[in-house]
Amino acid sequence: MIIREARLEELSFIREQRVLAYQEHAARIPEGHWNALKHGISSEGDLHPGAVRIVAERDGAIVGSVVLFPAKTDAYEGLLVELDYPEIRMLAVTPEARGKGVAKSLILECISRAKTLGHSAIGLHTGEFMESAMQLYENLGFERLPEFDFEPANDGIIVKAYRLSF
Repeated sequence: MIIREARLEELSFIREQRVLAYQEHAARIPEGHWNALKHGISSEGDLHPGAVRIVAERDGAIVGSVVLFPAKTDAYEGLLVELDYPEIRMLAVTPEARGKGVAKSLILECISRAKTLGHSAIGLHTGEFMESAMQLYENLGFERLPEFDFEPANDGIIVKAYRLSF
């Protein structure tokens, strides 16, 4: 597996792939929440200044992606205070590549980059309906930070905050 930065000409494909990766959640959450999530992961939010788009490639095909936002970024468009550490966002792995270490490799790459930049922590947020993602983050040592949770769609679904200190 190759972990590398995404090329600009790949972004449209990556955004479509994110939607397909998250599609499994559509039936489990209200339609309005799904529409907001779908918009967020397919928008040009990944072009935020300083954000790094990273992909996992296997046998010449992109099988996963993530965006690492810099510290002190309004990554959630006013829904959350700016944090003092980088934020992992839009982590997505194709259904066919799940369970093969793709997500873990992408997260470890983000952690490595945060450390290289001199940060002592990295954070992320995930929907409470993403049980397997939360399990992965907790297995990697991320701790819950409920004080940074938020409810983006006012529909009772909480986006949970996590942070890994190093």
